[in-house]
Amino acid sequence: MKRVAVKNTIEILRKVESIEKEIKDLKLTLLKNITPSTRKPITLKGVLKGVEVTEEDVSSAKKSLYSKIGM
Repeated sequence: MKRVAVKNTIEILRKVESIEKEIKDLKLTLLKNITPSTRKPITLKGVLKGVEVTEEDVSSAKKSLYSKIGM
């Protein structure tokens, strides 16, 4: 009886490993089929050229961002 239980357990483990491999293969296939966007990313380089950020600006921004969580 124990030998049958061990054999069944081994079969179950093999099936689980097979399913895990299939899931992994499916994930890889899906990732390969995703097409990258044809749009170029927007860069912000030079947008703030000549702008000076003061400590008061930083403090105000922090206050605004963290006001809801009480920091």
